[in-house]
Amino acid sequence: MKSKPFVKKIISGKFKNKVLKLPSKTTTRSSKSIVLESFFNTLQFNIIDSTFVEVFSGSGSIGLEALSRGASKILFMEKDKDAIKVLKENIAQTDPTACEVFSGDSFVNINSVISRLKKMDTDAYIYIDPPFSIREGMEDIYDKTMNMIASIPPEFVKLIIIEHMTGLEIPDKLGEYSIKKTKKFGNTSLTYLHVD
Repeated sequence: MKSKPFVKKIISGKFKNKVLKLPSKTTTRSSKSIVLESFFNTLQFNIIDSTFVEVFSGSGSIGLEALSRGASKILFMEKDKDAIKVLKENIAQTDPTACEVFSGDSFVNINSVISRLKKMDTDAYIYIDPPFSIREGMEDIYDKTMNMIASIPPEFVKLIIIEHMTGLEIPDKLGEYSIKKTKKFGNTSLTYLHVD
């Protein structure tokens, strides 16, 4: 019996029902539909004409959902070569002219993304979905993620959103950002950070 490919659909907007491929579940973890729905219900129309950055983007399903719902520019950040291949195939089904892929280590590439936002003279929604720290070799991923967030200049940020394991304690303040709210979905939570 042939194994079924991992896929998911864009939920809403101009690319609704477009089928996106997902990389292997061993290298990336797809965001749950309930989490995505809640997130985009929170942003509602604020996403229209905005810039959206998806860090650790995997298949790009969150950034492409944002694009489908009216975001004007999506910057994807991904390290895994197989995931990047899938990501580019998924982008090709939507609007490649609105998308840029920054391949390589996100903790290094964040500086290139900030330079790009500066050049575009825009601020962005930054969605960060790091691999869960229980994965082998990822034990310090959350510490590195917190340090990265604290280093992002606030003038380039509309809102930072972290998708993380529910048990993770995120400090009330990270650099110039503080927690606005946290929503739990079983083992996964979304924490929203904004500039004071």
